[in-house]
This record gives sequence, C-alpha cells and structure tokens, in this order.
Amino acid sequence: MTPTLFDLAFLLAAPFWLLMVFAPRWSWTLKAARSPLTVLPILTVYLAMAIPVFPQLWAAVSSPSLDGFRALMVLADGAGAIWAQVIAWDLLLGQWMFLEARRLGLHPLLMGPLLVLTILLSPIGLLIFLAVRAAKSGGARTHRGGPADLRTKGAAG
Repeated sequence: MTPTLFDLAFLLAAPFWLLMVFAPRWSWTLKAARSPLTVLPILTVYLAMAIPVFPQLWAAVSSPSLDGFRALMVLADGAGAIWAQVIAWDLLLGQWMFLEARRLGLHPLLMGPLLVLTILLSPIGLLIFLAVRAAKSGGARTHRGGPADLRTKGAAG
C-alpha cells in the first residue's frame, strides 16, 4: 500500500506544476496557483501514511534528533509521510514563486526552468528565485504589505 501512496503524493502535485511551467498564462493556472487548497489531496496522503507511524513521527518532531529522524525514515510510512509533506510544501512554495513572478513581470521562459529546479531541489530553486526577485524589484524595496510597509506605518503612527 505504501508505494502507491508514496507515488500518489507527487502525482497529485504534478498537474499544478505542469500548469505553472507549461501553461503559465492560462486563466485556470492562475486560479489554481492562487488557491492553497491544491495541497489538500497531498495532505490526505500525508495523513494516510503519518497516522500509522504517529508515535514515531511525534517522537521525531517533539524531541528532534538525528537518530529519531533516522528511526522514522526507515519506516516506509514514515519516509512516505515526510515525502508527502515535502511535496505539499514545495507546491505551495512553487505557487508563491509563480504568483510573485507574475507580479514582477518575470518571463515564463525564465520561470519555467526555475520552477522545474524548485520541484527537484527546492532550496536551490528558492535561493535563485529570491536573487532574481531582489534584482528585479530593486533589492531592498518590497511589494505592498511587505516589511518596508510595516516600517513606514510604524514610523507614521
């Protein structure tokens, strides 16, 4: 049962990644990217694998240690649950990057490969995106609702 759920976690995310990479200007892609609900099916897979190993999962997260994490990861459902969690968070990260790229006017030919990199190695994809975002938005300037706005509002109030 676990290999099927393990595979299902990515298969549930793949359509949204495909839309963002290959159909970035389609109206349905934007609707999907704006919704955090895209991860609900993946989180269902997470729960299906996390519940059977909940004592080991709780031990690994409530008192983090490398040995505790290793003990969780040797269990098929433990590794599968962590995989589903990573897939869900990576998808949310990709959706944010997609929306932020649209806001900044970044070209889809730049974002497509960057989103693929984020699917495969999300920390590297995120770092590169943040660098591109900073360069595009003028470095320290932030968009509406960002930290600069908080400083301005705090200084005015």
